[in-house]
Parts: sequence; structure tokens; C-alpha cells
Amino acid sequence: MKPLRIGVLGAANIARAFISGVAPSKKVVVAAVASRDMAKAEAFARDTGVARSLGSYEALLADPEIDAIYNPLPNTLHAEWSIRAVKAGKHVLCEKPLATTAADARAMFAAARTAGRHLVEAYPYRAQAQTRKLAELVATGAIGRLHLVRSSFGVYFDDRANIRLRPDVGGGALLDAGSYAVSLVQLVAGRRPERVSANAQMFETGVDRSTVATLEFADGLLAQISCSFATAYHRHALVAGETGVIECTYLNHPPVGGPPTVTIRRGAKVADPVETIELPGGNGFLAEADSFADLVAGAPAGWTGATPAESIDIAMTLEAILAAVRTGQPQRVDAFAG
Repeated sequence: MKPLRIGVLGAANIARAFISGVAPSKKVVVAAVASRDMAKAEAFARDTGVARSLGSYEALLADPEIDAIYNPLPNTLHAEWSIRAVKAGKHVLCEKPLATTAADARAMFAAARTAGRHLVEAYPYRAQAQTRKLAELVATGAIGRLHLVRSSFGVYFDDRANIRLRPDVGGGALLDAGSYAVSLVQLVAGRRPERVSANAQMFETGVDRSTVATLEFADGLLAQISCSFATAYHRHALVAGETGVIECTYLNHPPVGGPPTVTIRRGAKVADPVETIELPGGNGFLAEADSFADLVAGAPAGWTGATPAESIDIAMTLEAILAAVRTGQPQRVDAFAG
């Protein structure tokens, strides 16, 4: 199989990390990078070892030697340029969050269906063996019926020039770190919540610095997500059922501090045995990109990431949480179904 030829929109730091991560792949090759500034594109291509550079996003989408687009643009540009990419005949791997509204997410998938192209949301941690083991244990009933899920992600940012702190481009802790936390809940619950409530601390720039939200499900499952730009780095999940508890990190690129593990207590009592399952790690960009290549090549079972339905549910949940922060009132998630 010929490698999937990927073009990168923009020269953001995450694009640099993506290119480095996928470099060893036999299934994909980053063939070109585009910037609105040709000099910037050329310098970025030289720095990252990409063969070609283009001076506009439009030129990249029109390039017949590009099969797919990696879209790491600011959050508010995900919908526009992903839609333009699929209409140009390109498959799209779009950075999280897929969109800043559920309506945009639905429009993106509608455009992809019409064009006959694949569009997927990038969550590298979902391609990791650690995450797949967590999902497998939950799905096979290893801890019984779920009652409580907690998912947290914090990383420190305080530079007001950082794009993550700008409201005009969809910044804030929730749409960045929080999108991972919400997606983890979606993964283990297998559905979106019915209602959310939330509280946040805000930056003076107008985006959330830290957010905590409670997610309520129709069958009584409760989940809590927390995300922050004000804390030391942490990323942790706890999934509690009637007959056991699972705890793990859900890292994009383990190991950090040692091999990735999933810890499970099989039993309802504190004295019940605890098993620690050690799993392989690796670069999540590489695993995700190879999975994306399998999907494009006609092997949908190879895709390890979110389905379109899951990505829309994540977008609805994020939008509902932001509304709950803004209004101070609980929100029905279905209100954002469009």
C-alpha cells in the first residue's frame, strides 16, 4: 500500500510535534505544509524535514499530490477549513475539539458524507493500548454496571499571548484539556449525558481557566470532569462500577514517568485484590495516523478514534458545559442537538 500523503494546514507547534511523531510511519508521509506566509512555510518545512511548502491553504487543498489534510488550525477555523478540504476531495484528520459548536460539527460530517471523504477528530490517546484496555475492561463487564466516572486534565499556562487564552479563536481550558476529559467519559459511558452543570474560574481574557462539570445520564450514571490551565500537569481517570474500580492515566504519548498501566480492583471491598496491567506506550500521533491511514484505505475497523456520532456527542456536551458556565444554570444536552 502506498503511504497516505498528508498535507498540514499551518505551522503551529502541535503541527511540528505531529510531523515528528509520524516520521517513522510506513503508512503515512507528511508531503507538504502550507502557511499564509510563504517564507514561514518554507522555514517550517526546512525545520521539520517536509519536502514541499506552499504559500496558502487553498494551494494545499488544490494539490493533486495530497490525499489527506491534518488540520491543527485554531479551534474557530476547524469547521471552515475541514469543510473546504473534504469539498476539495481530501480526507481530514482534524485536531480536537472538532468544532466550537455542535452545529458546526454536524455540518462538517454532512460535508464529508456528501464528498465521500473521511473526517475524524484527533485524540491520540485513543490509539494507545492503555486506552483500549480501559475500554475493553469496561465493555466486558469487569467492574459491573458503571455508577461513577471521574476524568481530569490540567496543564499550566499563564502567558496571555498564548492562543489558548484567546476567546476569539475558541480558547479556554474546557475546549483544550477539557475536550479530552469529556471524550474519555464518552468513551467509557458509550453515550452522551442528559444534563450538565458546571462552575469555572475565568481568565481576565474571557476564557475559562479551570472548569469542573457534573454530567448526569439517563440511567443514573454520574460523571465529573475537571480541566485547568492553573495547575501542575495531571491527567487521570477513575471508573467505578458495582463490582470494581479502574484507574489510569490516559496519555497521548506514554510513557511519562514509566510504562503506562491500568489498575483494576476486582471486587467491591477495599481488601479485594488489585491488579496492575502494564501496557506498551509510544507516540500517539504515530498510532493515530496509522489508524487513520487504515480507515482511508478501506479498513474502518482499523480506526481507533471517535466515530462521527461520538464526536457530535462530545461537541454537544462541551457546548452544554460552556452554556452552564455562562448562565450558572444546568443545561439539557439535547438542547444542542440542532
